[in-house]
Amino acid sequence: MFDRLFTRTPRDTTAVGIYRRIVAQARRPEFYAVGGVPDSLDGRFEMLALHLFLVLHRLQQERGDPACAALAQELADLMVADLDANLREMGAGDLGVGRRVKRMAGTIYGRIAAYEAGIEGGEATLRQAIRRNLFATAEASEGQVAAVARYVLAGHGLLAGCPAAELARGAVDFPPPEAADPAGRR
Repeated sequence: MFDRLFTRTPRDTTAVGIYRRIVAQARRPEFYAVGGVPDSLDGRFEMLALHLFLVLHRLQQERGDPACAALAQELADLMVADLDANLREMGAGDLGVGRRVKRMAGTIYGRIAAYEAGIEGGEATLRQAIRRNLFATAEASEGQVAAVARYVLAGHGLLAGCPAAELARGAVDFPPPEAADPAGRR
């Protein structure tokens, strides 16, 4: 009886693999060294939110697919667990971690709504969302903002071309970070 109470449910390995890819892509040094994203806690959090948006937005397009819905929920749960673990690792007190994680998760969902509006409203709207969120703590050039908008649109297009069955199996790819280079270098 106690075994069931105190054992953790194993995570779906597909979701874990996708989440690791999201984190790895968000940490690519090109975004920070060339793209102008602040290499700070805020900047890294924003890059995580941006890449999580790309995947969740694509999964949301498969409204009738229960596997995609379950995968989206598992990714959201992994993000919350990851934020919690990172805050604890950075030394945040146990009493405040829950509130901070809840606030950060709400912030990510706000970013998702802003980026969705940007995708639907066109590149100019997307650029505004990127400047307001990703570059909120840094002075970014128009070229840097435009480059990230192109990167997001490229990522959106790449994921849109992936069939739902492949998504549910973890086939998530991102464009190369060079797509976010304001000088257009490859």
